[in-house]
Amino acid sequence: MRGEKALSEEKALSGNTASGGKTASEEAVRGATGGNPGAIHQPVLLDDCVDLVVPALDHPGSVVVDCTLGLAGHAVAFLKAAPSSTLIGIDRDGEALGMATRRMEQEGLADRFVPVHAAFDDFSTVLSDRGIDKVDAVFMDLGLSSLQIDETERGFSYSHDAPLDMRMDPAQSLDARMVLATYSARDLERVFRAYGEERFSRQIAEAVVAMRVDEPLTMSTQLTRLVDRVVPRSHRPAGNPAKKVFQALRIEVNGELDKLAATLPQIALHLAVGGRLVVESYHSLEDRTVKSFMSHGLVVDAPADLPIIPDDARPFFRALTRGAMKADEAEIAHNPRSASVRLRGVELVRPLPKRWVARWEDSARSPGEDRKKRSLTRQDRPQAGNRSPHRETRRR
Repeated sequence: MRGEKALSEEKALSGNTASGGKTASEEAVRGATGGNPGAIHQPVLLDDCVDLVVPALDHPGSVVVDCTLGLAGHAVAFLKAAPSSTLIGIDRDGEALGMATRRMEQEGLADRFVPVHAAFDDFSTVLSDRGIDKVDAVFMDLGLSSLQIDETERGFSYSHDAPLDMRMDPAQSLDARMVLATYSARDLERVFRAYGEERFSRQIAEAVVAMRVDEPLTMSTQLTRLVDRVVPRSHRPAGNPAKKVFQALRIEVNGELDKLAATLPQIALHLAVGGRLVVESYHSLEDRTVKSFMSHGLVVDAPADLPIIPDDARPFFRALTRGAMKADEAEIAHNPRSASVRLRGVELVRPLPKRWVARWEDSARSPGEDRKKRSLTRQDRPQAGNRSPHRETRRR
C-alpha cells in the first residue's frame, strides 16, 4: 500500500501549505539568479545519482523520498527522469522548502511533488501520516545545502563574519552561540574531538571557556581568530584552521550524526524489495556511518565456519557502487563543493530478515529534536577502523 490517495490529496494542497510569502533572503536569491531559485544550486554528481535512483522508479505509482530536499536540484532531475513517480521532499529548513516548492511549480512538476517540513529522522512518521508503508527509492545529500552556505547570516561559513547560529532549522532553540556559552571545557573538547577530529580540541575548548568570561563568543570571526591563536602553524592542515571546529559545532547543534544513525534503519524498514538507498556524504564521520550501516546487509550473517548458510542469513543488500564514488577532476572544476563527496548506494534484494527488522525498529528511535546537550559517549558512535564481517554480525 503506497498511499496514492493520500499523496494525491496532499499534492493538491501543497501550493497553499508550502509556498507562502517570499522571504527577504529568497528575494535576494531571486534577484541574483534571474528569478530561478535553482540557478545558485549545482547538484553534486547529478548524473550518477539519477543513474542510481531512477531504475527503481520504472513502474506506475512509484514513490521516491528525497530526505534532504534543499533547493530540489536532485529532486527535479529524478522526477524528469521518472515520469510515473511521485517525490516526497523532506527538509527541516522551511525557507528552502518554500523555494523548492516554487521551483517545482516553475518546472511543471508540482502535481507529482509532496513537500514536507520535517527533519529526516521523522522518516517513518512522514510516511505513516500519508498512509504509505513502502517506497521505491530514498536519496540523501548530507551536509549543508547551497542556500545555507550562500546565506552568510546563517553563520555556517568561517569565510564570512556572521552570528554563530548554524541551525538548519531556525525554529529550534540550540544554536552555536549557546554551545560555546554554556558547555563545559570537557564537553566542548568532546564535541571538537568527536565531530571535528580536531587534534587540538582540549586547547581550543579551554581557550573558549577562558575567553567567554570577558567576551561572549557570538560572531564567526571571533571563533576563527581564537582557533588561529591556539593551533600551532607547524601542525595545521591545508585550508582554514577553524574548519574542523565549525564542522563539529554544526554537527552538535543539528544532531546530524544522531539523526543519520536513527534515520538509516527507518529507511531500510520502509524500502520495498527492489528499492534503492543512495547517499552522498561529505566528511568521514558521515561516510563511516553510512558505510557501516550498508555493510550489515552486504555480508553473510553467519559464522565463517558454518558449512551451510541459511537463507535468512544471506545478504539482503546489493551494492550499487564499488566502494564510494568520488567526483572526478572535471566535476570538481565545475562544482568545487563536490571535492569531498562520497556516493554510496544499495538495493534491497529480498525482504529484511526478522531479526534485522526487530533490531532496526529498536535503533530507529529518534534521538529528539531539541536537546541542549547530547551524549557523546553512546556506543552507536561511528568508530574508526572496520570490523570483520562475521564479528560485526555477532555483536548482539
